Amino acid sequence: MLRDLRSQSLRRTPDELVQHLKSFELDLKFSAGVWFFSPAPSRFHERYKPVLDIAARLEIAAPLKAYGLGAMEAHYPNEINARNLDRWQKFTRDTGIKILTVIPLLFWDEQFEWGSLSNPNPAIRRAAMERTREAAQLNRELDTEFMIVWPGIDGYENAFGVDLRAARDRFASGLAEALDAVPGVRVAFEPKPYEPRGHILYGSTSEGILLGEKVERLLQHPVNKKLLDEGHALVALNPEVGHILMGYEDLPYAYGLAMEYGRLAHIHLNSQPLGNYDQDLNVGVISTEATEAMLYALKMYGYAGWFGIDINPERMPVDTALKISMDALRAANDRINSLDHEAFVWASEHPDQARGWVEAYLIRARAAHPENLPALPKLK
Repeated sequence: MLRDLRSQSLRRTPDELVQHLKSFELDLKFSAGVWFFSPAPSRFHERYKPVLDIAARLEIAAPLKAYGLGAMEAHYPNEINARNLDRWQKFTRDTGIKILTVIPLLFWDEQFEWGSLSNPNPAIRRAAMERTREAAQLNRELDTEFMIVWPGIDGYENAFGVDLRAARDRFASGLAEALDAVPGVRVAFEPKPYEPRGHILYGSTSEGILLGEKVERLLQHPVNKKLLDEGHALVALNPEVGHILMGYEDLPYAYGLAMEYGRLAHIHLNSQPLGNYDQDLNVGVISTEATEAMLYALKMYGYAGWFGIDINPERMPVDTALKISMDALRAANDRINSLDHEAFVWASEHPDQARGWVEAYLIRARAAHPENLPALPKLK
């Protein structure tokens, strides 16, 4: 099912924006990646929990339906494939938790040491393209909303003398070939600036948008060209909070930028210090104010997709971590819905007449006992 993202780019007058903020509420539909239900290997310490197969992971996920988990995400072929597809489909029938996306595994295999779709070796690049095509086919068979693509191993450490233009061209044309082989499937591209490579191709939000435009210019299948002619994005984005902050980007700016171009297909949520390695902490652990600012940007521009949780709960049960993250988003969403939207829009349009007002207002909005603070003068 191709979700219509075109309304994300709609421009509103200040009055229209106020009415939109008062009437539109984010629909907190939660998804989770099956990969973090079992502990990942680390080069620094042993696993703190036992390794679980897919069946055991789905057993943990099933009861979370009652708590708000509505969809699962999985990589192909290591987590979902032809051999275990029946188990996945039975899980969705029994629980009502859908399969949201099938993600081609383009970063793990030894053969991808020098990249997947950007690999200069034609045989290895062809293997990556075939895996992407197979994943796209499975997405179409399962009627998912998009196919996340993360090029974690496509990049470099030493850029001296490297033909990076050629590498970017190979990646874009390989992705386009896979999409034309399985037309009508949307990509949700996930930028990340670094790790595991020193620098990953198309690592920022703006570079992800450029990739989308580049790939779409290469598409040739009539079905894809028709969708593009109708204004639909076929290469959209799946920005992750941690990756955005690793690149020193601002959350509301990055998510708002993707929506400006009608390309926000999905979001991955967690917590992350500015810069640093990719920590995948529970939502709301660090910089809760940044989470609120991000949600408010999503509300402003009418995001109607899923809220994907992508965490690495090393020191607590995964179901506990997911409940904490879902509750953190619910609490933040309640706070932004209670704000004086008209005043915020007015302050944005008249910054010279609202000096310091937003900061002072938010202090009171977040205070447990705002009545203990001096009253805030109203804006004109």
